[in-house]
Amino acid sequence: MTRRTAAPARPAARLATGLLAATLALTPVLGAPAAGAATAGGDAPLPAYPRHLELPRGFAPEGIATERQRPVAYLGDRESGDLLRLQLRTGATRVVSQGPGTPSLGLKLDRRERLWVAGGSGGDARVVDATDGEVLASYDVGADPSFVNDVVLTGRAAWFTDSLQPQLYRVPVRPELRGQQALRMVPLTGDWEQTEDLNANGIAPTPNGRALLVVQSSTGLLFRVDPATGVADRVRTGGVRLRNGDGLLLWGRTLYAVQNARNLVAVLRVAPGGRRAVLQDRVTSRDFDVPTTVAASRGGLYLPNARFSTPDAQRFWVTRVPTP
Repeated sequence: MTRRTAAPARPAARLATGLLAATLALTPVLGAPAAGAATAGGDAPLPAYPRHLELPRGFAPEGIATERQRPVAYLGDRESGDLLRLQLRTGATRVVSQGPGTPSLGLKLDRRERLWVAGGSGGDARVVDATDGEVLASYDVGADPSFVNDVVLTGRAAWFTDSLQPQLYRVPVRPELRGQQALRMVPLTGDWEQTEDLNANGIAPTPNGRALLVVQSSTGLLFRVDPATGVADRVRTGGVRLRNGDGLLLWGRTLYAVQNARNLVAVLRVAPGGRRAVLQDRVTSRDFDVPTTVAASRGGLYLPNARFSTPDAQRFWVTRVPTP
């Protein structure tokens, strides 16, 4: 196991069967770098993409999602809930949707260019048209307190975590969105033990697509959750804990787990069924300042820096590191 440190940043100019389908759908995005991209362990130069992307002053990011076909990312503001489009090559930004004054945290983009947004302390999940910013649907999770923290898309559903409640929320992903009655709450049982601190956070599919992986931030434990029953089994990781675990990203059998306050991305090899995982690497960068979530594009991993340890911060950015 090694601990890699990315090169210093240079300022820029400015997810049952349905799960398997989504996992396979992600593979081309992650596994097909642009021409000239470095492969893990290779000597070719990285694409001409900045390693440091400044965001508009005061835009406090948490979640990130990337497009399949273009070098474009979307980020949510954890205060206003605004949604921002970021050009990964040029650093150009544009607000595509004005927020409701409550957070926009975890994000995922579906094939219809709809952003699925975890609403944090707003206690909701939203679906927003990424092209014109229209709010297409909003779902109240009906829990108080709640902190809807992250989301993953499967072939048939969007799954949201709640860091203050021992439960997940499921909303069908269909061409025509249904109303509030479509949301279903799935309690977490089995090995899951709720703590008084931040609980369920990042979420991803298992490699075989039959279950979900959920990290518990307060304990650093990784769980395999049966989506039909909510039964959570602790993943055997050889004693490794993902302390301060935040966003998760699955690529084949590789799981990238962001450990926010530790300024690390843990790289794990996950068994197909998700019951075992082995730590293979840890990646860090001198450009990290409490990264929260992770998305991939063009041979790189992109992480927004939330800077939770810097009160009243106004300057925020996204860091790019090579895909291990």
